[in-house]
Amino acid sequence: MIKIALDCFGGDHSPEANIDGAITALDRLPDLELVLTGDESVISPLLAEKSYDKSRLSVLHAPEVIGCDETPTVAIKQKKESSLMKAIELVRNDDSVHGIVTIGSTGALVAAGTLRVGRIPGVKRPAFCPIMPTMKGGIVGICDSGANVDVSVRMLQQFAIMGSLYLESYGLERPRVALLNIGVEDTKGDELRKAAWPAIKAMESVNFVGNMEARELLSGDYDLVVTDGFAGNVLIKSTEGACLEMLKKLKRDIYSRTINKLGALLMRKMFKDEKEFMDYRNYGGSVLLGCKKIVVKGHGSSNAVSVYKCLEQAYKMQAASLIERIGEEISKLAPEQ
Repeated sequence: MIKIALDCFGGDHSPEANIDGAITALDRLPDLELVLTGDESVISPLLAEKSYDKSRLSVLHAPEVIGCDETPTVAIKQKKESSLMKAIELVRNDDSVHGIVTIGSTGALVAAGTLRVGRIPGVKRPAFCPIMPTMKGGIVGICDSGANVDVSVRMLQQFAIMGSLYLESYGLERPRVALLNIGVEDTKGDELRKAAWPAIKAMESVNFVGNMEARELLSGDYDLVVTDGFAGNVLIKSTEGACLEMLKKLKRDIYSRTINKLGALLMRKMFKDEKEFMDYRNYGGSVLLGCKKIVVKGHGSSNAVSVYKCLEQAYKMQAASLIERIGEEISKLAPEQ
């Protein structure tokens, strides 16, 4: 059995979305076991309305909730009875629990994941690696996307290793890894990027294909983009923002003329498919790679579908023995110069 702790509070639609996503996961993943953390007086009545295998789901009472506006390091110390910290401590202390999924506070999760769950031996810093769809129907990962603003060459090397192994759990063989830069030439960029290029290129375990400019993120020509957390976060949000604004403009243009509305009616199925393709909730959450256990952070506005996708991510990573494989590859890195 694969056992995952699910934090049931902290999201915009919690706990209903978390519980519905959990029920779906139990139905679709027959060897999955879940521990729901949160206020039992709220969770139990909602579960009573559901049909599920009660032998594979339990509830761990946690009366407090960490808000997204709270200082992470303070919150994880003061709110030890929160749904997030109860899940973290369960994952830390129980070897039968393989990971945690939450849609709560990102900052608290990074702090608790690093300090309480701990890092895989040799990993300098855990890194977030979300997934986005590409124009060729595939996916692309971005590592890091916000956990580490300042990074070193060794950290970028480790991001490349961890992200590559993670994408292999999606069935990708030898994922194509690129370094985010301001040009494709190996001489472009700041001193960090110039030093990282040959260092990543020299790693046999990574299929490094060179630099990538930001405009190529969704091209489908790359499977993993390696960068620092600041640039990665800006890259994702600017890409998402541009796509959303284009969709808004398309909608305005459609409703501006009757003939456009008629054309849109004929293309209704296509528009529905495109909307599903661009919906981030269909791609699960952002994985915090480098921790001793699996850690998945879903979007704060996640619905039941997105929560299920996050649980499916955690399930697939454990099934692929991702933590052990990352540890093995990190240990093979040559010592830093």
